[in-house]
Amino acid sequence: MDYLPDQIVWEILSRIKRSTDRNSVSLTCKRFYDLDNEQRRFMRVGCGLDPANEALRSLCNRFLNLEKVEIIYSGWMSKLGKQLDDQGLCILSSNCPFLKDLTLSYCTFITDAGLSYLASCSKLSALKLNFAPRITGCGILSLVMGCKMLTALHLIRCLNVSSVEWLEYLSKLEVLEDLCIKNCRAIGEGDLIKLGQSWCRLKRLQFEVDANYRYMKFYDRLAIDRWQKQWIPCDDMVELSLVNCIISPGRGLACVLGKCKNLEKIHLDMCVGLRDSDILCLAQKSTNLRSISLRVPSDFSLPLLMNNPLRLTDETLKALAHNCSQLQSVRLSFSDGEFPSFSSFTLDGILMLTKMCPIRELALDHVYSFNDIGMEALLSANYLEILELVGCQEVTDEGLQLVGQFPRLCILRLGKCLGVTDEGLKPLVGACKLELLGVEDCPQISERGVLGAAKSVTFRQDLSWMY
Repeated sequence: MDYLPDQIVWEILSRIKRSTDRNSVSLTCKRFYDLDNEQRRFMRVGCGLDPANEALRSLCNRFLNLEKVEIIYSGWMSKLGKQLDDQGLCILSSNCPFLKDLTLSYCTFITDAGLSYLASCSKLSALKLNFAPRITGCGILSLVMGCKMLTALHLIRCLNVSSVEWLEYLSKLEVLEDLCIKNCRAIGEGDLIKLGQSWCRLKRLQFEVDANYRYMKFYDRLAIDRWQKQWIPCDDMVELSLVNCIISPGRGLACVLGKCKNLEKIHLDMCVGLRDSDILCLAQKSTNLRSISLRVPSDFSLPLLMNNPLRLTDETLKALAHNCSQLQSVRLSFSDGEFPSFSSFTLDGILMLTKMCPIRELALDHVYSFNDIGMEALLSANYLEILELVGCQEVTDEGLQLVGQFPRLCILRLGKCLGVTDEGLKPLVGACKLELLGVEDCPQISERGVLGAAKSVTFRQDLSWMY
């Protein structure tokens, strides 16, 4: 090793991915130590920093070329020492000139002043804040004004971010590609209109409303007009995830669904007000769609404020089947509750998708219309590789015994299915048909019954959900 040029040693060290292994190798000799210091681009720290600011300064002085830093205080307690504070972010911004990607998770001591220090990180392109309760909109604004190359911004449980001037500023920069806002109580769906021209560049949007803090936000006439007149397309959008959102006709996010020309993946979870016409607009525009996940409210979980309950029907599945010829992954789910829904997707609608689209993954959660007849129909699903059934109580051993005849199925997952027993798995035992079988919380399937039913088996039994 002493005769190898630095470039070769550098290449060897770059192939060691685990930080613990890199640390061990760097202690072997001074040469490895120096090369590792120069080469290290990523660092993850957290509760072990003590004293926090001094330890961070020492690490930054050692690793001069850091590009990605994660500071995670999950599980922190006061006895572990004081957390990193605003001064720590000042140290980070001063000593990491190449910093591009920063994650701050459970850093509860950080305030707007700390974010103002980060504004001097001119190369910063990705910032993720997870549970930073002292941060406000003013701090986010100061940061985006300084970091004009910011392409990814994630705000998760930042409870005091109320003002959204930073969204308007980002609309002027037109560089944002990845925006994630989850459980930030003061930011509503209507605020996203302030993204303006940034909608053109946005590739990924995740927007989740805190279900425990849902408030009805009334749109004024001006806000409605702005949404309806928004001519800005979302041609670059490839991933869209909306959770607990209100989809109102002609306003808000309903105006976005029909403008995503290149959308490949969409996740709509408990979005109240979502209509068949919304999915029709989506399907007609997003013909490249490859993955869709729909979790809809059951009949009894819709808000009482709605005079006419709106629900998705087979018209939604029909629109997807006729327009999205590349659809490969479908997940349909109803909210878990005491009252299941019987009046939405039917068996015919589900099977229409498997016949007309190259479905490789099908997941059904509390879809009571799916039964043994559906299992038999899946015998003609020539592309199906992954099947997941959760709470599908109409599927019995008769349908389960057909699994061994599915052309390409290699992964089967069963959860909370009351109608299946060990008897249904018997044809699979020793057949080497499945690569993976996962069984969770099915009361009539035993651990002994799954043995040998697949090359790899996972089993868990917790029946507390039944009581």
